[in-house]
Amino acid sequence: QVQLVESGGGLVQAGGSLRLSCAASENIFNFNTMGWYRQAPGKQRELVARINVGGNTMYADSAKGRFTISRDAGINTVHLQTTGLKSEDTAVHYCKASILSTNYWGQGPQVTVSS
Repeated sequence: QVQLVESGGGLVQAGGSLRLSCAASENIFNFNTMGWYRQAPGKQRELVARINVGGNTMYADSAKGRFTISRDAGINTVHLQTTGLKSEDTAVHYCKASILSTNYWGQGPQVTVSS
């Protein structure tokens, strides 16, 4: 069973930065894509950024220019570096890994941005 263990959430002031990390229990190149999603209270879960096995990245419009997704294959980890955080970035952030049509989710660390 694939396990995804996230870290790096917390409370930060507006304009600040956080780095979220998602450590997988197996080689990250086994996954077609890995990504970060978030869900704010009362809203649907939405894509923030993702990276595919070939290294191609995709960002939500809200994340472009502020967030960077990267991977460290040596430790089977995907990172999301966030900068210029805004109050609207407050949400539970989930790591997702996909192998064909099977999706695996992490536990979802909270990111809270205070204004």
